Amino acid sequence: MSEGKIDFVEAKLKTGRIMKKTGFVFDEKYLMHRTFEGHPECSERLGAIIHGLTKAELLDKLVPIEAEPANQRWIETVHNIHYITKFEEACMWGLPEFEHQDNSICRDTYDVARLAVGGVLKAIDSVMNNEVTNAFCAVRPPGHHAETNQAMGFCYFNNVAIGARYLQKQWGIERVGIIDFDVHHGNGTQHIFDTDDTVFYYSIHEHPSFAYPGTGREFETGFSTGEGFTLNSPILPGRGDEEYKSKLLNDMVPAFEKFQPEVLLLSAGFDAHESDLMSGTNLTTEGYDFVNETVLGLANGCSGGRVISVLEGGYHLEVLSTLVANHVKKLMEM
Repeated sequence: MSEGKIDFVEAKLKTGRIMKKTGFVFDEKYLMHRTFEGHPECSERLGAIIHGLTKAELLDKLVPIEAEPANQRWIETVHNIHYITKFEEACMWGLPEFEHQDNSICRDTYDVARLAVGGVLKAIDSVMNNEVTNAFCAVRPPGHHAETNQAMGFCYFNNVAIGARYLQKQWGIERVGIIDFDVHHGNGTQHIFDTDDTVFYYSIHEHPSFAYPGTGREFETGFSTGEGFTLNSPILPGRGDEEYKSKLLNDMVPAFEKFQPEVLLLSAGFDAHESDLMSGTNLTTEGYDFVNETVLGLANGCSGGRVISVLEGGYHLEVLSTLVANHVKKLMEM
């Protein structure tokens, strides 16, 4: 028996289940998006993720997926060409920020953002071609705040939204589900699909208090043909595990069991943790385990386990390291 098969059998014995193949998107070029000193969305975040996966002895068990810059035609399925050009020119000119002081950029940021989108699209291809069961994309910059024509909250291209359109146009998927568990509401993703009944967007996030961006209230459910295909579960500041459990089980699970997405995309934010200073919620490490189990259990039941998870927030490096490793382990055990 080969060494690989021995490892496979041992993994099955230890976990009680077969370890499925999980794809992993990472490229050192993602580190070239340099933000100003002290900016929370820094390249060290990806270093912490690699460290956590290595420490947990998971990195070598993942299937590497090589990122390629996204073709602009896929970015244009979500973003206006004038916005794309404006963003590219701001980076070419070496401006320190784009449209807002939160959006720190450098000359390489445009190219890195294209590579982030491209990494997600390659992960989708790998899942749809059955090369891997599911995938985690350790990409930056993040994307869920990016609107069609506006950069917001460290985000320039909406990676997950473009991924949803790619699934529909390239792979003929009719129903795409998006689950966003970043502590900040994904305003960009919600607005992009506001009138769309083929994409169901669910977000659980902090609201109100200081939590950015101030959107994502319960009555925001979509418009016109998209009415009822957006669902928000706001969590009050200071609340934690029990509130997350209640909202996920009573809001998210029934909605997706009814919608039955063919593929599930995750905006995976790890900043709702009680130690992360970017939020006011008190989700514990064990609470995040429940989020993982519930979301991925839902994926097994609704989308045949086809999940592409995409990094969003998470700014406490030690916590981020642990939470991503736990998340990836659950993906491998699906």
